[in-house]
Amino acid sequence: MVDSEEIKYMDGIKNKELKMLKRVLCRYNFKIIYIRKARSAYQIRTDKGIVCLKRMKHGRKKAQNGSYLVEELKKNNFYNTAQYIKTTDHEFFVHYKGFLFYITEWIDGVECNMDDINEAVNCTKLLANFHSASKKIDISKLYIKSNTKNWPTFFMKCIKDMNNFKNAINKKRIKNQFDENYEKFIDKSCERGLFSIKLLNESSYYKLAKNSKQVKNICHNSFYYQNIIKKDDKYYIIDLDSIVIDFAISDLGKMIRRLMFKKEYNWDFNKAKLIIDAYIAINKLSKEELEIMLSLIIFPHKFWKLGSKRYIKHKSWTESKYMKKLNKVITYSECEDKFIDDYIKYLKKM
Repeated sequence: MVDSEEIKYMDGIKNKELKMLKRVLCRYNFKIIYIRKARSAYQIRTDKGIVCLKRMKHGRKKAQNGSYLVEELKKNNFYNTAQYIKTTDHEFFVHYKGFLFYITEWIDGVECNMDDINEAVNCTKLLANFHSASKKIDISKLYIKSNTKNWPTFFMKCIKDMNNFKNAINKKRIKNQFDENYEKFIDKSCERGLFSIKLLNESSYYKLAKNSKQVKNICHNSFYYQNIIKKDDKYYIIDLDSIVIDFAISDLGKMIRRLMFKKEYNWDFNKAKLIIDAYIAINKLSKEELEIMLSLIIFPHKFWKLGSKRYIKHKSWTESKYMKKLNKVITYSECEDKFIDDYIKYLKKM
């Protein structure tokens, strides 16, 4: 049992929340010393080390997927993940009041600084090794979906959404600065989206997607700095809740796309190439795969996502925050055009 008097320190934990945690943690075989919130999880110091408690509303299979994947990765000499911890009943999760909880070991390091290109290259090597090791895993024992056939469908949906945003803005009697500035770039963003689809049509995407049963790549699907921990010059990948079956270039392309919007990268293809080269030195990619990845990198996902938050989800941000995010996207427009030209020249030389 967990006695609240035995917990020496609780950081930002309310009484109702503590009661819930006590009911969950009593299913584990350790003494609780310290609890604090850490992003969407809890860091818990115990008499047997530091652990991470994660709470989810849905996803009974996520803990099972993660625990199976970690064990299989270890068999393929990939140890850079957090071990899942079983309950006293030898389960990988606890179900309590509509929520699911699971615990992994806590990787006691720091989040990676992806603004540093050298750090980004090291993270890329981690991703390549993760993909390489996961190829050898029997995916039939995982309860995850395949995204290999979803790219063009998702692209078309986003383009349709952006046209709907334009219609919504035009119907407004009074437009604010965000509406006017966003509307100016909708047509160009839709054109960029259509160009992404054109690249897919001219690539081997559909051929590869048709043979999707042969695609056995497990993608992390959330390979961002907060899920990459550096400890003693070693890198670890955490939070396996979002894993899917997809082309390996999905993880890599999303990572590059995210980095290119940072001022340290500024859509500089030479920096993107450093990342690509670091990846293919470990896990080879074909020219066809690199062609497909370009369509993902340049799709106006960030512009669409901002419009979605404004006109669909009506996210309660301040106007200054909305404008700051919009200006960041449109500032890089010309640099993005040059990036595409440089990327295509790179492909032609292969």
